[in-house]
Amino acid sequence: MPADDFEEKKKDGEENQHPAEVERLGGPGDEIEYEPISEEGTAPASQGKAGHKPPSEEDKGLKNKLKKKDAELKSLKKERDEFKDKYLRKLAEMENLRKRLDRERVEYQQYALSEVLRELLVVLDNFERALKIQDQADGKSFQEGIEMIWRQYLDLLKKQGVRPIEDSDRRFNPAVHQAVLTEESETVEEPEVAEVLQRGFWLQDRLLRPAMVKVLVPKKKEEGK
Repeated sequence: MPADDFEEKKKDGEENQHPAEVERLGGPGDEIEYEPISEEGTAPASQGKAGHKPPSEEDKGLKNKLKKKDAELKSLKKERDEFKDKYLRKLAEMENLRKRLDRERVEYQQYALSEVLRELLVVLDNFERALKIQDQADGKSFQEGIEMIWRQYLDLLKKQGVRPIEDSDRRFNPAVHQAVLTEESETVEEPEVAEVLQRGFWLQDRLLRPAMVKVLVPKKKEEGK
């Protein structure tokens, strides 16, 4: 057979071959299936971006819960910062108040007696005047001046709540009397104040100074009598 006739028959056989037969033909590489790739070189749209599956409803729910938790955390942090700021402000105010009270307490202790001392200075002035004129005045005038100063001084003490302990009751009271001398006597059956050596005073309802007194005590009976 001529060569030209053989080439023509070969071409006719290839053209009349069934497509299924063509698919059955091929080498071992035909077993691998490939996904079509677009011109841009991206994956099919069915897989989403970067080849990941689209988020499910459960994933969306978790994301929403996470957002809520983040919002609650931010709110709590803001509230914490506000409470911390208020606490620090109150702490500073308390410290300033303590310092101010300490300063006022010291000043009060130093100057609380200012008014009393001013009045005592008036009494001192009168004493100085009396001492200056004692040589010029007679004894009676000088005594009257001293008595006036004495009354002035008692009035000052009374104004400050100081009053003398009354000695109308002669019974010895260790709560207000301080016995500096004792003497036995047959005329008393219980301790009795014989003499007030130094007056005692009350300050309002508290004992300011006890009275120093001489006390008569019952005489001890001798044995066998």
